Amino acid sequence: MEISTSISSELQDLRARLRSYLFDELIPYEQAQGYGYEDRFSKSVVRKIWQRSRQLGFYGLQVPTALGGKGISIHDLCILKDDVAASGAILFPHVLGDWGGPARIGNLVKYATQDQMARFIEPVVRGEMGTCFAMTEPQSGSDATSIRTRAVIDGDDYIINGCKHYISASAFADYAITMCVTDPDKGADGISAILVELDRPGVRLTYDYLPMTGQHVDADIHFNNVRVPRGNLLGEEGKGFKTAMGRISTNRLLHCPTMTGLARQAYRMALDYAHHRHQFGGPISRFQAIQHMLADMATGLYACDNMILATARKADAGQDIRKEASMCKLFVSEKCFDIADKAMQIHGNVGVTRNHPVEFIFRRLRLYRIVTGTSEIQRNTIAKAILS
Repeated sequence: MEISTSISSELQDLRARLRSYLFDELIPYEQAQGYGYEDRFSKSVVRKIWQRSRQLGFYGLQVPTALGGKGISIHDLCILKDDVAASGAILFPHVLGDWGGPARIGNLVKYATQDQMARFIEPVVRGEMGTCFAMTEPQSGSDATSIRTRAVIDGDDYIINGCKHYISASAFADYAITMCVTDPDKGADGISAILVELDRPGVRLTYDYLPMTGQHVDADIHFNNVRVPRGNLLGEEGKGFKTAMGRISTNRLLHCPTMTGLARQAYRMALDYAHHRHQFGGPISRFQAIQHMLADMATGLYACDNMILATARKADAGQDIRKEASMCKLFVSEKCFDIADKAMQIHGNVGVTRNHPVEFIFRRLRLYRIVTGTSEIQRNTIAKAILS
């Protein structure tokens, strides 16, 4: 992330070490293995990345020091997330634990019992297990309160039935933080969060669809009379929806530096291409049409960077960022997609070639205008805040 404000020497050192790992180790490893954007990666492959990143001190930076993390600020984490996304590494989401790692735990740590910490939370922090957050259902997307997955008490257990749809990082998960209806008469106050191991009898993952990115990250999770101990209830019964909403604003904000990192990679490639691509006797960078696109791209990144970091500072100060996080998610997702679109235009036929980095970034950034709340949902949240 291009930042004009001063940063600590500790963060400077961390960025340098992270850059060294990305460019001197991870990317050469990916190239040696012949990995592509649309490859299916096994749990064993990504777990090696988790544990190597943990060994180097990058994995779970946001986790409190008491749990073996660094307790890094949201502001500094945003800078690092941009750095990894902008690197061009194919497996970059695994370096800081975004896909199945500590990023999925978020503020849920404070609700976990001592037993749950030992069985579920700490193994994720150590890079030994993966997790996912399972709320969306086939008929329940933006309207999260309409979920139908039921958890019924039977002695010391819950019996769970239902289906979760398009669950991010489920391909790498060992358990799911599952939103279940425990009291259908109470609406949002009847939803509970239950930790469900994905190897329990009756749990089945299906991969019947593929997002436009071609990446094998998401799955549907089916629960058929799945018996889970009541000790797997996270927090209080009926508080699951509030728990989920408590993490959503920060989660929306933390998606944004990934978008800017991807857009920054596309911008840098477009800038380099404009300097080296010759047409009509010289580089295409001399054409005003190209110059204006590059100017718009740079301006957009500058606006996104400052918007994200301003919101991150508010979050670190303990302020309510629901409005600002939605503003960031709305503006950054749409602006970064526009940057990728311009990068593709500058590259011409090269840019529309399947799995060229710019073409892949274009596809991936289009997805971000939908995940973690659509642009329309963000506008609803913003309007509600400014009109109240």
